[in-house]
Amino acid sequence: MTHIEKAEQLLHQKYHCSQALFGAFADDFGLDLKTAFKISTCFGGGMRQGGTCGCITGGLLVLGMALGFYDSENREQEVYGNQKTEEFIKRFTEEMNGATNCRDILGKDISKPEDMAVIRQEGLILQKCPRAIRICIEILEDILVKHFEHIKETSINLEDIPEDDEIQIVLKSINRLRRFRRNVNNLLFSTTKEVGFIQFDIRKFKIINDIYGERFGDEILDFIRGQLKECCNENQFFINLRSDVFMVVMEYDETAYLVDFIHQLDKKIGSYKNIELHMTYGIYTVEDKSIELRQMEDRAAMARKAAKNNILTNILFYKEQFKVSLYNKKFIEENMQAAITEKQFLMYLQPKYSIAKNEIIGAEALVRWRHPERGMIYPDQFIPVIEENGFIRKVDYYIWEKACHFIKKCEDIGITSCPISVNVSRVHLQDNECIEVLSDLIKSNHIPKSLLELEITETADNHQVSMKALELKEEGFTLLMDDFGSGYSSLNILLETPFDVIKLDKKFIENMMVSGKG
Repeated sequence: MTHIEKAEQLLHQKYHCSQALFGAFADDFGLDLKTAFKISTCFGGGMRQGGTCGCITGGLLVLGMALGFYDSENREQEVYGNQKTEEFIKRFTEEMNGATNCRDILGKDISKPEDMAVIRQEGLILQKCPRAIRICIEILEDILVKHFEHIKETSINLEDIPEDDEIQIVLKSINRLRRFRRNVNNLLFSTTKEVGFIQFDIRKFKIINDIYGERFGDEILDFIRGQLKECCNENQFFINLRSDVFMVVMEYDETAYLVDFIHQLDKKIGSYKNIELHMTYGIYTVEDKSIELRQMEDRAAMARKAAKNNILTNILFYKEQFKVSLYNKKFIEENMQAAITEKQFLMYLQPKYSIAKNEIIGAEALVRWRHPERGMIYPDQFIPVIEENGFIRKVDYYIWEKACHFIKKCEDIGITSCPISVNVSRVHLQDNECIEVLSDLIKSNHIPKSLLELEITETADNHQVSMKALELKEEGFTLLMDDFGSGYSSLNILLETPFDVIKLDKKFIENMMVSGKG
């Protein structure tokens, strides 16, 4: 994902322009997103006064991290940084026709409640701000690449800069992507043959990192880069876009050539140090060379993501209907915050029935989304998206609150309430806030903890699950292991973790009934 794509994604997730822009560069500086958001949070909305655009302040934070001086004796670095700051602001002002503050860009004053209501109602931020973000990032990347060239011209050996230095990381990443895209553009408009984009990733790479460690994961990525170097000729270009996602672009006569290339590559990278590696491939064959290069890359990415959900093959060619899933994802990201604010998310209770007692003994709280225009949006359409972008945390909190209010209401009108179980998504395993939120909900609603049960879904990191479960158990909550047998299950987790109830995954039971294995 490029800096522009990352920033636009964050903007759609309702982060301020300053947060979206600085957050897009967070990985380059070794910052986690939470830290980046905190650093840049106060600059959004022109510092809440409609003043200097958050794109500018976010961009200045990026320049500070990359070029800022920290030695008070090094005035040359200070002067150089100031020059680049002035260049950045001047170029942005020119590109935006003089508009440098939120009032000018949005046409409304963000500090006035009546104007803010119009901004929200008309969706002006998502209409106006993406262009400003794109311009900012293009200028930043250009300045940083020229800085890279400046280092070379002044006879400073880039290799003398430590590998983990922020400047080194940012510049090398930008330079690689620019060189790759330049080569691909040259190929597109010089060849008389067809051109194909192949994008692939490693299935369950996060699990490999969790089990064997990130250093081992980095070894795998180096291994794949090495194999690609051997496989690709002078007219075949590849790049490691991010983490475990790779792109290869090549010319061809028949599409069978692309599939043959994948099969040959798959044989070479199918295992590393006795660990089997399973890839997912998406292919886009260029039909219209006039569309933007990024659109071509996106279409290969859509095919790759569709292949991840296909049980019959790990190779898929791009189809126009893949656009629908992309539009749906964008729709969800643009509307998910409003769904919370406007209470479009609904809690449905699914009864738990005891055959032995012949009675209902509890219920599971499920989330549904009733959109005012689209109608009912079901979980399989929006849950994967909000799990990916982290918004699931807010939805969980919302449903927890609804469940507690329902239990409280039953108690108030004299109805004996059964326990209600709520989902604790895997994102909560990485923070301590969920315990505090759950405890506060129990206290504020004056309900016993025994009536709110917690369902934890298994993950690749059993230790992480066990640690969080122990903390929740110490707080007095009833714990349920959800979907046991769906993917990462180990009997060890049942020994290490104090679960009160084990919920077997449906597929686990189905496989037992048809499999001849013991």
